[in-house]
Order: sequence, then C-alpha cells, then structure tokens
Amino acid sequence: MKNLYKTTVTTQGGRDGRTSSEDGILDIKQTVPKSMGGEGGKFTNPEQLFGAAYSACFGAALEAVAKDYNANLGEYSVTATVKLGKTEEGDLQLSVILDSYIPGVDTEMGETLVNEAHEVCPYSRATRDNIDVTLNLLLEED
Repeated sequence: MKNLYKTTVTTQGGRDGRTSSEDGILDIKQTVPKSMGGEGGKFTNPEQLFGAAYSACFGAALEAVAKDYNANLGEYSVTATVKLGKTEEGDLQLSVILDSYIPGVDTEMGETLVNEAHEVCPYSRATRDNIDVTLNLLLEED
C-alpha cells in the first residue's frame, strides 16, 4: 500500500482517559457514557469519535463518486448513528446507520452515489463483513 497520510494517536486510561494526537491538534478527555454506568455528558467517547470519522470519510467518498458522475450534491450531509451492543454470545459489537442527505440529486442518482461511496470509502471497506452498516438516502422533500 502506498502511504498517503499517517498519524499517531494515543489514549491513556481507555474509556475514562485522555486521547491525543502526536501533533497536539487532537487532545480530548473521554468518559464512559451514563447508559454504561459512567460519568458521560461532559466528554466524548469512542463511539462518537468513530461516528465523526466514518461520517466525514463517507462524505468525502460521496464527493469523489459524485465528481465521476458530474452530480451536484447540494448542501449534503452524512449522519452516522453508532450503536454499541452485545451479541447473543455476550460479545460487544458495533453497528452503524449512515444517513446521507443529498438534496441535489434524484432518487436513482442518490442510490447510485451512496452505494458506490460505500464501495470506495475506507471506513466502509474496513468494517465490511465485520459490523452491520445500514445505508439510508435522504432527499429534499417536494
């Protein structure tokens, strides 16, 4: 693989710790969500960070695919809903719902863009066959 970018991020203390990048731009405290018995509320957690990264990456993939089709995405957005749950065996497992709001296209083009973005997005490729990912297309209402 040809390297395009590399970063190093360290977390000390796990879910109740501090996460920082080697360049100091990222420096945040994490806490366990209240629903899991933690402090929650004031600080972020791994699922929020994953959702932020996945939605940004998927948005970039949508832009790249749209360029191939000369499609105008309009004021688009991608919302990632990340769930942490347990399998029947008791293992922790993630699932993600990606809501892609693309007001600049019709249904057929939107579905093409979302499905092709899912094929090329590095996060989609990394999670494929590992977690459930649901893709939703949201369009402008008439």
